[in-house]
Amino acid sequence: FGGYIIVGFDHSIPNSGNQYDFCVQGNAFDGSSEPGIVWVMQDINGNGLPDDEWYELKGSEAGKEETIQNFEVTYYRPEGKKMDVQWISSDGRNGWVDYLSAYHTQDYYYPAWISENSYTLTGTCLAARNTQDSQTGYWDNQSYDWGYVDNFGNDQIEGGSTVDGSGQRNGFKISNAIHADGTEANLQYIDFIKIQCGVLAKSGWLGEVSTEVFSFEDLTK
Repeated sequence: FGGYIIVGFDHSIPNSGNQYDFCVQGNAFDGSSEPGIVWVMQDINGNGLPDDEWYELKGSEAGKEETIQNFEVTYYRPEGKKMDVQWISSDGRNGWVDYLSAYHTQDYYYPAWISENSYTLTGTCLAARNTQDSQTGYWDNQSYDWGYVDNFGNDQIEGGSTVDGSGQRNGFKISNAIHADGTEANLQYIDFIKIQCGVLAKSGWLGEVSTEVFSFEDLTK
């Protein structure tokens, strides 16, 4: 949960009204959704850096009781190589990011660029929708209706390809930008996009539910 990527454009993306203004490509398919929260920013101070105010793009789960804003998870450096990463969340839960050598064989899952022995990530957290079939053992990462990256929702746009096979793109509207209190932000354009992993969950032998992002596209051009 909480990991993110930030991208900037060499131009502003305008708010075209009630249309998809940009899309983000993931690799979701039916039964494999790993939702990412979308945040947008205007370069108000004009310095070309993402250091102004972030606005969340409202999705289908916004405002629901089980959706937690300003959720925090603190991760702790493991004592050695090829070990699980411990975490503690702001609502009192704790657990581990399992080391899965079948998929990722690097020595450490803890970020190499962080010198401290712990670090905290903050964002919006959706209620997990992953279940396991007791007969087959297969995990089903169920989708959300709309508004999230790497999600098999009803906001899919045709086209795209990924290293995993057929690509899957989700469309997003700048008009869905909201303030922290849920009111409309009424942004006329954006310059930066942030995708934040939006679920704190793991699906057994598949590992943690973690958003995957492949590309961004301006749909207004």
